[in-house]
Amino acid sequence: MSERLYDYAKITDLKDMLEKSGKQHGNRIAYKIKIDKDKYKCFTHNEVREMINALGTALIDIGLKGKRIAVIGENRYEWEIAYLAIVCGVGTVVPLDKSLPENELKELIKRSGIEAIFYSNKYEETLEKIKYEGVGNLKHLISMDLKEHKEGIYSEIELIEKGKKLIKEGNRKYLDAKIDNEKMRIMLFTSGTTSASKVVALSHKNITSNLMDIASILDVDENDIFLSFLPLHHVFECTVGFLFALYKGAQTVFADGIRHIPENMKEYKVSVMASVPAIYERIFKMIRKKLENEGKLEDILKKEEEYKYATMEKKKEVFKEIHNMLGGNVKWLISGAASLDKTIEDRYRRVGLNLVQGYGLTETSPVVAIRK
Repeated sequence: MSERLYDYAKITDLKDMLEKSGKQHGNRIAYKIKIDKDKYKCFTHNEVREMINALGTALIDIGLKGKRIAVIGENRYEWEIAYLAIVCGVGTVVPLDKSLPENELKELIKRSGIEAIFYSNKYEETLEKIKYEGVGNLKHLISMDLKEHKEGIYSEIELIEKGKKLIKEGNRKYLDAKIDNEKMRIMLFTSGTTSASKVVALSHKNITSNLMDIASILDVDENDIFLSFLPLHHVFECTVGFLFALYKGAQTVFADGIRHIPENMKEYKVSVMASVPAIYERIFKMIRKKLENEGKLEDILKKEEEYKYATMEKKKEVFKEIHNMLGGNVKWLISGAASLDKTIEDRYRRVGLNLVQGYGLTETSPVVAIRK
């Protein structure tokens, strides 16, 4: 990093990150989950860390210490709890692409050597079939949705409760686990120039150095609200949208789907989002269409030219109506994974929306640079 603009908490590994940010922001909301229309369930940072410690303790108790464990499913807090429980004292986490067909999923289960997998409902039938076919080393299925254990399948919810009980009884095998921050603890499969996915091996040190670097150039804090949309198995979303939010003591909410992103931004008053250029192009078209339908586009375009050289704060004031379409709280829109059209970037900035382009690689955990 050539220039550090903001102070940041120094961390050595993800377990250290959870402990330090938890002490500082424990009572703040970490996740706000939609249960039904206008009904939400919230978890504080303290509750999240308690669940991680409990699940990690239970995983060691069922014999998974030092093993490779996969996670597959849509973006949800249970996915994130499982990822952190594995990586912060159990073994190596293997995030898998939720869109994999059965034959490719089988292949990655073999290649990765996983012994357990966390999954959501839609994968149950496929994974039961794979397990009973004796594919690879797969021994344990752990459902994110089951309320209690059923034959051959553990419940993540039940394992968390079991872990809480074990900790209460004095079990400290997970709590006292030491982290080697240079050893591979995240195994990623990424597409390459050949037909077979390539393995990228990342360590705690890789990830935490990236978190600290990002914190040094983006002014994100515990008051921010992150919208999670990009698949969590991609390191871009995993580092920037998931782990960075926990590191800063911020809040995470989950998008209801691609069509709902603008309304979710408004609903949750989202301030930070990491996404791909196609999403920002879609939002831009939505805003433009709405202004056009209301007969306001011509006036907005005139104001864009008039206030072209104004400060971002002034632009936010002048174009308040556009900001309110996205909740009125946007601080950072981070674009990555593909090249962002300079015209789109310029259009956002003209109305005071801070769209920035990042560049990175899976192998670099992933951020290399951000153009502010």
